[in-house]
Amino acid sequence: MAQSGQRKCLCCGLFFLPDHRNHERQRYCSAADCARASKAASQAAWLARPENSSYFRDPSHVARVQAWRALHPGYGRGRRRVARALQDPLIVQAHDSVEESANRGESAAAPAVVALQDSWSTLSPALAGLIAHLFDLTLQEDMASTTRLLVKRG
Repeated sequence: MAQSGQRKCLCCGLFFLPDHRNHERQRYCSAADCARASKAASQAAWLARPENSSYFRDPSHVARVQAWRALHPGYGRGRRRVARALQDPLIVQAHDSVEESANRGESAAAPAVVALQDSWSTLSPALAGLIAHLFDLTLQEDMASTTRLLVKRG
């Protein structure tokens, strides 16, 4: 039973509350299938009117469209947008613990603390995902410290 102000959708048959700004004319609910049916019915009604039957075929309208297209070249083609990644890809790179110094004879000592990205890049994505899932971690820094702790415990 419909409540006060509700209307039955002409497409799906369910009751809906029409928009308060358009309640006299709204005959379809806001579901996607019903919106498509509303659009199709409105286009059919527009084309059924005698003055609109040759709207797109009349030579004057053809000239109007051609003139507009000449003023707006390439409008209908649009531009293809390349999807951008949300994060730059991480390039896996083997990490050297000993760096070459200016003198080839001398070798610099290995750094005491390994940089986060250096140790992180050697982790496989599957292992990183497993650690993140098991320990409920989201930050790289937390995952790196957990990974170091797991390696230390052996």
